[in-house]
Amino acid sequence: MSFSLADHQFMARAINLAKSGRFSTSPNPNVGCVVVKDNQIIGEGWHQKAGSGHAEVNALANLTPEQTTDATAYVTLEPCSHFGRTPPCANRLIDANIKRVVVAMLDPNPLVAGKGILLLMQAGVDVKLGLLEDDARAINTGFLSRMERKRPFVTVKMASSLDGKSALGNGQSKWITSAQARADVQTYRAASCAILSTAKTVIADNAKLNVRKEQLNFQYPFNDVVSEIRQPIKIILDSRGELDPKLQDKLALFDDNTPIVIVRNDTDPMPESQRTNVKYLQIPYDLTKGKFDIARLLDWCGINEINNLWVEAGATLAAYIIEQQLFDQLVVYIAPKIMGVNAQDVMPVGPFSSMEQVIDLQLKQLVQLGQDLRLSYVNNSKFKKSEE
Repeated sequence: MSFSLADHQFMARAINLAKSGRFSTSPNPNVGCVVVKDNQIIGEGWHQKAGSGHAEVNALANLTPEQTTDATAYVTLEPCSHFGRTPPCANRLIDANIKRVVVAMLDPNPLVAGKGILLLMQAGVDVKLGLLEDDARAINTGFLSRMERKRPFVTVKMASSLDGKSALGNGQSKWITSAQARADVQTYRAASCAILSTAKTVIADNAKLNVRKEQLNFQYPFNDVVSEIRQPIKIILDSRGELDPKLQDKLALFDDNTPIVIVRNDTDPMPESQRTNVKYLQIPYDLTKGKFDIARLLDWCGINEINNLWVEAGATLAAYIIEQQLFDQLVVYIAPKIMGVNAQDVMPVGPFSSMEQVIDLQLKQLVQLGQDLRLSYVNNSKFKKSEE
């Protein structure tokens, strides 16, 4: 199917608009819409928050049927066809007498899954599908992962010295990376639905694991338009039951009302939470390995509409998730520091006995942040296995 240069330009604008909701739309996808008539944009919008108007509704909000008759709508995701928190967007486009709808990709949500396209076509709307589909998928990796795999898109974050260390031998690690790199982490946190860490990390660093809006870095790679900032859910692995109510009163993690999920061994008794924002979750725990069943936790995340999971913990948990091939993306911040042979390794994975066990990564992005580098990799081994 061929598209004009103007089609590409208008869809690119819709995709850029969709990114504006990246901190607030979860569990819904990021969607943008541009309405064009006589080769001029007459309306545009994006989905700003779950429960509020969808992109198509916002783009048409200030337009009359007279203005939109015979217009073209560019939408980054198939218009919905069902009544949920809001009415169907496909019907809204039909009622506006839109003549042509260009859609970047089908919606894998079973409630939609082609039904929106069919509804438009049955109403006589000319529908074109597949323009800039890869770009449209890239802004919704978490939503698509949950719809297609029933699990969130998992990103593991690590900070390393140039010689591959995460902390000194005595445990000191503040700060390996620069203020610019730490601001960049805030942007990743804000775009995530949940942050996964451990009680050990929380206690050792008195970590708050929140989004500090004043530190957010909007310059790269997205635009500066942001509809709203949400605080991600904090999921804390607590195999030893260390986060008891008395200690909670002393930790910064519990300073606000952000939802916190404390994960306990499924053989341990479930304590009663004394805080309305704290709940406990039991997950199987392998005593021989000293590890939680992270795959089971990811299933729970999918059921609970968590699209993007950001793993920010010590080297042990990060290495385990990497070794078990449970990650989709690895984000590594490398600082120009040498920490020495007695320092702790950033990635204690393995040991491996054959090259078939080696984890293959594909570099997707390299960005300089002050004196530091941020390298973003996808799990190439995982994708290769899924294709075989």
